[in-house]
Formats: sequence, structure tokens, C-alpha cells
Amino acid sequence: MTLVTLTHPRSPAAEAYQSLRTNLEFSSLDRPLRSLLMTSPGPESDKSATLANLAVVMAQAGDRVVILDGDLRRPRQHEIFDLPNQRGLTNWLQKGGVLPLQDTEIPGLRVVTSGPLPPNPVALLSTNRLSELLLGLLQDADYVLCDAPPVLSVTDAALWASKVDGVLLVVNAGQTRREHAARAKAVLERVRAHVLGAVLVNAETDAAIMGRYEE
Repeated sequence: MTLVTLTHPRSPAAEAYQSLRTNLEFSSLDRPLRSLLMTSPGPESDKSATLANLAVVMAQAGDRVVILDGDLRRPRQHEIFDLPNQRGLTNWLQKGGVLPLQDTEIPGLRVVTSGPLPPNPVALLSTNRLSELLLGLLQDADYVLCDAPPVLSVTDAALWASKVDGVLLVVNAGQTRREHAARAKAVLERVRAHVLGAVLVNAETDAAIMGRYEE
């Protein structure tokens, strides 16, 4: 898969990701925002590509960025960045040791792939281990961007959301139903997640736009 921020850096879509990065910077003026979760109400929104493009523009701006593929159901970050996935997050969650960070072709951007898919992802995602993981990664990174499964499909995203500084909900123009987005927001708020807003993708202008979520 190609990333628009690399293949067409001057396109309206790539510029929209630059705007998204700027909006996130302004949103963190009053509250630190170093760990960010990206999820969606359902599978129709390509939240993994959205996260990857945001990570690229952050790294291009000089930030040290780590992508953490916490989608242990349908991981995609290893495919997007063409990385091996024999070892990754699941290996660390099961056995500990050194977290397998992989470099990408973008300076300053590294990826922790999902690793082999476990039979029961939720059993691996204890909140104490997630806190330990994020704290360790942030010792050597400016930002950690976490990819998680859709909120309404499984409980994984809610576990992640309670441990990060902020959450972005990716909605697909013309496909994500308003009531599904509202339900996803309610689920996140029940675990006291800091919902930063929604990112609209596949709009007519082919742009990723962040805004406050309004029902």
C-alpha cells in the first residue's frame, strides 16, 4: 500500500494530514499529548492508513515517532510499511524482553508490528502491561501512535483508550453511520478516554480533517 504523504506530498490529502498534525499540536497546549490512539466505530474506516500518514508527517517535521500496532485482530502496519511480522507486540506481551522496534525508510519513524495473532487478544492486554509499554516507548520517542481495532467490534480499543493521552475517532464520509459514531464515542467516554475529536476520511476533497465530535 502507498502512503499519500510520501507519494503525493503536495496533494490536498497530504496537506490535510499536515493540518491534522498542527491541530493536534494546538490541542496539547493545555494538556500533554504524547501517546495517541486511533480507532474507528466500525471496519469501514481505514484508520490504519490514517494513522500511518499522520506518523509520516510528524516524523518529517522532526519528531521521533513510534507506531504501535495494537490491532491484534486485523493488523496492517507491517503491510503498510512492508515490514516482517514474525516478532512484534504479542511476543513482548507474552514473554517480555526487548520490544522489537523496526526502522522504516522515514527518518525518525519506527514501528512495533503486531506480531503473530493470539487466540485471545484481550487476555494479553492487561492495563498494567499497557502502561509499562507506553512508558518505555516514550523514554525514546516524542510520540507513540497506537493502532487499535474498531470500538464497536471488540473491547480492545477501550483497554487501549484508558491508557493514552488522547483518542482520535476515524469516520468515513458517506459510510460511517451517525449513531455508530455516537455509540463509539460513548464507549470511549465510559472508560474516561480523552476523545480529541473525529477525523473525517474519504470526503469529497479526499482530505483527512480533524474536528470536534458533535452528535
